[in-house]
Amino acid sequence: MVAKINIGNSIFGALSYNQTKMNAGEGKILCSNKVLLPMDSSLMLAFCMKSFENHLPKDVKTEKAVIHISLNPHPDDVLSDEQLSAIAREYLDKMGYGNQPYVVYKHEDIDRHHIHIVSLRVDEYGKKINDKFEFRRSKEITRALELKYGLQSADKQSRSNAPQLPRVDYQKGNVKKQIANLTKGLADSYRFQSIGEYKTLLSLYNIGMEEVKGEFEGKAYHGIVYFALDKKGRKQGQPIKASLIGAHAGAEALKKRCSYNTQFLKKSNLLEATRSTIKSALETSKNRDHFIRQLQKQCIDVVFRENKDKRIYGVTFIDHNQHTALNGSRYGKEFSANAFNGKFGLQDSSQTDPETNIENNYTQNEGFSDGLFSFLDFAGQGENYEEEAFIRRMKRKRKSKR
Repeated sequence: MVAKINIGNSIFGALSYNQTKMNAGEGKILCSNKVLLPMDSSLMLAFCMKSFENHLPKDVKTEKAVIHISLNPHPDDVLSDEQLSAIAREYLDKMGYGNQPYVVYKHEDIDRHHIHIVSLRVDEYGKKINDKFEFRRSKEITRALELKYGLQSADKQSRSNAPQLPRVDYQKGNVKKQIANLTKGLADSYRFQSIGEYKTLLSLYNIGMEEVKGEFEGKAYHGIVYFALDKKGRKQGQPIKASLIGAHAGAEALKKRCSYNTQFLKKSNLLEATRSTIKSALETSKNRDHFIRQLQKQCIDVVFRENKDKRIYGVTFIDHNQHTALNGSRYGKEFSANAFNGKFGLQDSSQTDPETNIENNYTQNEGFSDGLFSFLDFAGQGENYEEEAFIRRMKRKRKSKR
């Protein structure tokens, strides 16, 4: 059984995500604690919100007071609702959340049924629940539960147990709501230092984003639009303005998020585990496809970006264990796009890596400059900024030779 722990500051976001599953007939509530559940399911979200808010004091100092946990048994483990409820309660008790308000949901949208838990990380006095060695303790607890209930070991689980967030499905309709739920959840739970990294993360869930600039009545405007993507990365439907999705999706919110993530990652050691995994996979991989599969087994997605000549000019690693979405060069020069082009690319990689230079620009001034979004496509026209930077660099080199 694999436990995935996400922390955030929006109780509404966590509850509405699970409510969406219930509304679609793909989920249900198994049990709860200190949360009032109404008979009328249409009032469920409002009642749950009120219950959680009643337990939160006004002077909470913890920035992220919400915890959202998914417990994922192996697909071969067949468990009743009673067993899943018991597992959830035992897990929460041992993690120190047994006396907290919480709601346990069962998701049935995929063959591998699993549970989601929404709770608070602070008690009624505003004191934060002990989260020391939280991930280590979680792993020890899940192993103990595996033994008690005769479940498959987490060590034997594969890529199928990576986080199962739903991808945007244009055919299901209500695309705005789908995008709003996902962008909120991903921005809250993943660490990225640039909009390019966030954009790559969103693409895994069939979401595209672009910058929009222009002038109206003599005033310049600058914003972001989102849209659905199909399986091949092609746009579907009309773009949706960030303001219609939520404050979290706008330029200012993303600017603050990236700045905060940059400072957080400087002080943490989250990159070490990912760096070690990437290095090990790189040393043992026979080719690029093998490298990708090796990382996927460790719940890490890697996205390579190539130009028309098949030259790798960008690489991003999305680690679902550490909840990070970062470009390769952040882990060191040996993991930059230039290095991977030398190993897996078709052309000579002696040229300067544009990704490294661009990232250096992003991380100045706490990750931002005035031209923060200049690398995004405008109204769907033009190439990716990183590729354009590479092309301009090559043109300058040819001119200098003349």
